[in-house]
Amino acid sequence: MKKVLTIAGSDSSGGAGIQADLKTFSAHGVFGMSVIAAVTAQNTKEVIDVQNISPDIIGKQIDAIFDDIEVDAVKIGMISEIEGINVVSEKLRKYKPRNVVLDPVMVSKSGYSLMNPNSVETLIKELIPIVSVVTPNIPEAEIIANIKIETISDMEKAAKIIYNMGPKNVLIKGGHLTGDATDVLYDGKNFVYLKNERINTKNTHGTGCTLSSSIASNLALGMNIKEAVENAKKYITTAIEHSLSIGHGSGPTNHFYTLYKKAGLNYE
Repeated sequence: MKKVLTIAGSDSSGGAGIQADLKTFSAHGVFGMSVIAAVTAQNTKEVIDVQNISPDIIGKQIDAIFDDIEVDAVKIGMISEIEGINVVSEKLRKYKPRNVVLDPVMVSKSGYSLMNPNSVETLIKELIPIVSVVTPNIPEAEIIANIKIETISDMEKAAKIIYNMGPKNVLIKGGHLTGDATDVLYDGKNFVYLKNERINTKNTHGTGCTLSSSIASNLALGMNIKEAVENAKKYITTAIEHSLSIGHGSGPTNHFYTLYKKAGLNYE
């Protein structure tokens, strides 16, 4: 069985972060492991508070995994502080996992800042250059590339700017634009456009976490980047189509819909 590690924050409501990552790994048939970088108090309506885990413990969690278990892919999510980013970068440079997916989580859907603005420069310098693919949404891509994004052409421009920061691939998610949800994948030479009709639902909690974890799982399973992203896009689209109306805010996606369906169960 392939083994995938998530380094991210915990979501107490279970729809995003570590919890979404582990569900996604299980749905893809890979063995999930976790390094918790932060603990959030949140639900479907809001992020109430965040407590960051000390860099020392983040580093020791990473050591504990790599000293014992072969890691086929790593997904990186919420890391708030400069010190945490530095220790993750240091450990990944040491252990050199083959596949690394970075979801640069900066702001929650409710508007809560999940990354210290002072950490962005460190993210760009220390993490982005060592990853297989970085997966910002449009607000995150605007911050990283330092440009305004209003069109597909702008997404292409931002992808080129971010690619020059060192990652092997850039995936800019287009969900914040109007019209169909078109994501843009750039490998330094070619663009691939992943287009889906926009799904009319408010239940999109944890979509970025889920997509990036799906990509990491697919890379671990031996897919190339284009295959990994295309299959992840299909997975998250199905999960959103059958999302769960849990809580009073933005509910979670349905990570196990396909498995439930195959088992003859109907959990929606």
